Amino acid sequence: MHFWASWCPVCRVEQDSIASIAADLPVMTVATTSGSAEEINAYLIEQGLVMPVLMDEDGEIARSWGVSGVPATFIVDTSGDISHAGMGYATELGMRLRLWLAE
Repeated sequence: MHFWASWCPVCRVEQDSIASIAADLPVMTVATTSGSAEEINAYLIEQGLVMPVLMDEDGEIARSWGVSGVPATFIVDTSGDISHAGMGYATELGMRLRLWLAE
């Protein structure tokens, strides 16, 4: 589960890595406090991003996961347990390594 926002400059730097991982593995991203579905869709098109996005217009989903800032990434292992939780920028290689360790 990856939480991001269209207004977040760090999220913009990281977004291509998330989209690359989402092309290979099941990834759910959450656009938190980033506007309406139409605004998020326009953002994804503008940025050339293809990845699954769950809308979190009011931040309720983020709060339920304990997210206090974005980007925030939770890696869930094959048992359904959170094997990694991190906030802030992460490299694609670092995220892929954490995903591999969670298998």
